[in-house]
Parts: sequence; C-alpha cells; structure tokens
Amino acid sequence: MLKVLTVAGSDPSGGAGVQADLKTMAAHGVYGMSVVTALTAQNTTGVFEVAEMTPEFVGRQLDAVFSDIPPDAVKIGMVSSTAVIRVIAAKLREYRAPRVVLDPVMEATSGGKLIRSDAAAALVSELFPLAAVITPNMAEAAKLSGLKVENRAEMFAAAARIAADYAGYILLKGGHLPDGADDLLYSREKADWLQGERVATANTHGTGCTLSAALACRLAAGADMRAGAAAAKAYVTGALRAGLDLGRGRGPLNHMYALPAAEPGSWPA
Repeated sequence: MLKVLTVAGSDPSGGAGVQADLKTMAAHGVYGMSVVTALTAQNTTGVFEVAEMTPEFVGRQLDAVFSDIPPDAVKIGMVSSTAVIRVIAAKLREYRAPRVVLDPVMEATSGGKLIRSDAAAALVSELFPLAAVITPNMAEAAKLSGLKVENRAEMFAAAARIAADYAGYILLKGGHLPDGADDLLYSREKADWLQGERVATANTHGTGCTLSAALACRLAAGADMRAGAAAAKAYVTGALRAGLDLGRGRGPLNHMYALPAAEPGSWPA
C-alpha cells in the first residue's frame, strides 16, 4: 500500500484543501494521510475566515505521521504563515521526506487570500529547495517571477525566471489561458508542453489542489515527472468533464468520476 501525505488547509465544503487531496488519493488507490495547517470557513462562493494552527501543533502532527507511517510522497498546499512554513521545512529535512510536491497556494479559486504577504518569501526560501516539483498557476507564477503571465510565451519566460533560483521541476498550469489549457513542465534541462482541452465549466473549485495531489500519487507509484504530470492532468480533466454541479459559486470537481457509483442500498456491509 502506497502512502501519501497532504500538508494543507481544511475546506469544510469539501472541494479543495485536505478534503480534495484525500478524495484524490482514495481515487488513486493510495493510503491518504493529512496534516492540517489551517481551518478555513469557505465554500464555493468565497473564503470568509482563516484560523491557523500553531507551528508547534503542525510540528506535532508531522512527527505523529512520519514516526509511524512514513509517506512515499508528500503534497504541500496551503501554508499561510512564515512560522508554520519553517516548522514544515525543518520536519521535512529531519525525516528526509521523499517526492515533495509543492503547490504554492496564494488565493482560492473564489478569490480569497490564503497566505500572508510576509510568508511568500519564506515559501520560496524554505520549501522550494525541498520540493521535487512546484505547481503554480499563472497568477502565482506572475507573483513568483515578477513578470506578466498571460500567454504561452510569458509562461515560458516566468518558468525560466523561477528556475534561475530553483533546481527542481516547475509545472506551470495554463488553466487560465484564453485559448486552451496547456501546462508547461519546465526544468533547467528541458521544457515540455502538456496539451490540454478547456472543459466548458465554471466548477473549478480545488483544481490546483487536485492536480498536485494526483501528481504526488503518481510519483509515489514510481512515475517519472513527465508521465506523472501528464497522468495527473488527465485525471483533473476527467474530474472537470464529469460535470458535478454543487454550490452557488465555483463548484467542486467530481474526484470519484472514474469509480462505479454506489447506489444507496448497495453500499458495503
């Protein structure tokens, strides 16, 4: 049984954060574990409040997981404060965490801010060096690179700028391109475009969380980075195409779209 750990915030509406990650892991047949960095009051329409866990408690959670069920891969999502980021980095180094996928979450799909201004620098200095791959969207890549990112050429330029200070892979998501949904997998050695269709839906809550969690599952199973990224992208596309329609805002994906539906009355005994 492969084990994958998510270190992220909680979304009570179930579409993003820890909840989306655990659903993704279950859909991939791996054993999912979670360390909660923050509680949020959010739904498909917005983020209304964030209550951060203390750095000490985040550290205790990490100790509990790594000392008992060491993960085969780690996905990191919402980490909103410098102190929490530093604890996570220290624990990842202490336990030599393998295959770290870092989603540099800065805003929710609905637009709510999920990281303090002073924590962005700590994210880069403390967690980037430990990550095998980072998965920014176009807006996050713009903040990380200081460049405008609105088309494929600008995606490439931003990835190159970020790679000047980061040795791992960059999976720059092109979901906000005006004419497609191509992602750029970039490293200092090579750049690959992963072609993707634009699914006609407004229900995109948690797409970034889902992609990074799916990639962590694939890496845990031994996939190379390109194959893992392509498979994770295909999974997200299928979850979007499934057309789940919940909530009054940007609804969630159908993480279990590939599994047979269990009708009431046919559930496991």
